[in-house]
Amino acid sequence: MKPADIKQSVEARWNSLSKPAGSLGRLEEIVARLAVQQGKARPELRRKSLYVFCGDHGVTAEGVSAYPSEVTRQMVLNFAAGGAAINVLCRRMGIRTVIVDAGVKGEPVPGALAGKTGEGTRNFALEPAMTKQECERAMQIGAELASEPDDIRGVGEMGIGNTTSASALLCAFTGISPREAAGPGTGLPAAGVAKKAEIIERALALHRPNAADPLAVLSQLGGYEIAMMTGFLLYSKAPVMMDGFITCAAALVATRIDPGVADYLLYSHRSAEPGHTRMLAELKATPLLDLSMRLGEGTGAALGISLVEHALALYDEMATFEEASVSSKRIEDSGGLG
Repeated sequence: MKPADIKQSVEARWNSLSKPAGSLGRLEEIVARLAVQQGKARPELRRKSLYVFCGDHGVTAEGVSAYPSEVTRQMVLNFAAGGAAINVLCRRMGIRTVIVDAGVKGEPVPGALAGKTGEGTRNFALEPAMTKQECERAMQIGAELASEPDDIRGVGEMGIGNTTSASALLCAFTGISPREAAGPGTGLPAAGVAKKAEIIERALALHRPNAADPLAVLSQLGGYEIAMMTGFLLYSKAPVMMDGFITCAAALVATRIDPGVADYLLYSHRSAEPGHTRMLAELKATPLLDLSMRLGEGTGAALGISLVEHALALYDEMATFEEASVSSKRIEDSGGLG
């Protein structure tokens, strides 16, 4: 079926159900979007996965995070042991969780999928974060992971310092100032946020990123986990639920490489990280939720998948007007009814 025919069929189904037309608001839009993405008027969500891409960032040497870089590995071990917020949500929702070591310092993390391209990126305040070859290798691993047969998948991340990288990418692609893009990340005070903005400004002056060459910009300012997510998004043919600020930085790069990627993306929530609103505007995206979250890990994406699942349950399981013996005829206003 053509996308227009699928949308028409979904709308007809919604309008046949025992409720006022359009009364479920964006839940109706979600199902229509999912149907077009899956290419069928009765989409399915039997296979749900969430990929958490993890990597260290050399820019943490500049003091841009409230936590030391060692926390990246510690949290990945927590993911693998099932003790983090994302594990709780995915267990509750029946979502398969895949933890990916994209570039965590040290030995391979037991229980994490090995995809390490390097021992964390270099300090992009002094030199490019990655070589072009390293960046392409990370993207290729992400592309290979995207071949899994999911009905929907979410993306999340973990990497101390990665809000600095995401903020720098936002500045490079939109031209906004680092003061507008930088935020508290893991909990920096105002002075720390100001320092982060200064580091980003210094990096932009050093690299002079060219937004017309997104791969070069990603190599200069990105992270291994962001590069891997970029490749994942470029080659995913299943709908992908984005998480927050850092995952959307990967979406920003991917859509600059191939604008058609946008057709497969769903946006779970508006992060409390200040730059995320501008990033969503650049992506022309309206998120499903706004809960003042900024945890990352894919927690927003898991909640977004749950919302899609509930919308689809309504679409599939509600009785039609005919089945429920409810009149679908509206009373026209004749001026005589109160």
